[in-house]
Amino acid sequence: MFGDNFFKKVEKKTHINKDTIFSLAAKLQKSNMQDENTIREVIHDLSNMTGKEVSKEKEEQIIDAIRKNKVPKDMNNMF
Repeated sequence: MFGDNFFKKVEKKTHINKDTIFSLAAKLQKSNMQDENTIREVIHDLSNMTGKEVSKEKEEQIIDAIRKNKVPKDMNNMF
């Protein structure tokens, strides 16, 4: 579905390699993304991976968007 070019763009922008992305994707597939604690865990994982801190306010906004299904469906447009 996604080619190497996509993963190269992601890695360049986030400094997260393809294997880490697949590992996170596998974890997400097994997770209940309507559960607030699960979403917080994923946010913290991504924050640690990227070295970028997420404020409590931004964390709440992300949780709200995910729970209300207001996240982009087309990953290609995100990068």
